[in-house]
Amino acid sequence: MAQFRQAFGITSTHEGGYVDDPDDRGGETYRGISRKHHPDWAGWALVDGFKSHPTFPANIDDGALDASVEAFYKSLYWNPFQGDDISSQLIANELFDSGVNMGVTRAVHFLQEALNLLNRNGNSWVEIAEDGDFGKNTMKALNAALSRDEMSLFNLMNVLQGMHYIALMRKSPVQEKYARGWFKRVRTA
Repeated sequence: MAQFRQAFGITSTHEGGYVDDPDDRGGETYRGISRKHHPDWAGWALVDGFKSHPTFPANIDDGALDASVEAFYKSLYWNPFQGDDISSQLIANELFDSGVNMGVTRAVHFLQEALNLLNRNGNSWVEIAEDGDFGKNTMKALNAALSRDEMSLFNLMNVLQGMHYIALMRKSPVQEKYARGWFKRVRTA
């Protein structure tokens, strides 16, 4: 079964330290956690405490803050898609990283869309709702897909993710400055 810590380790390489970029729709963030979207996260009090230090943000190094970040990600981005119950670490890593970057609902929707595109018109497994909700039907289809072709599923999920980034940049060209970072997240095996 997939391990959260492995997925978290990979995603942590994409989610830097403290950033407050006015062009970032998430606004002020710490290790990918947006104050705009998660103002009640307990870690903000710790981050704010570091702001008065003359070497901020380079001085942020705190075990309690690290534990708060990890608990936040497990609760909001791993558990909603039952990461511990997925047999493929590769797919769980992809779901987790995409969920952190663009929301769990969208990440699960990409999985569901990929599963439906790979099911040979319902001959390999039953067509599932593409609703972004990871339920028993999604798990059943995922298990069927994993027994056949994990790599095609993984690659198709990444294609869908890449298409989403392209659409964002076309809609708002100022977002192009994030393209290299976004496409580091889109990987093929």
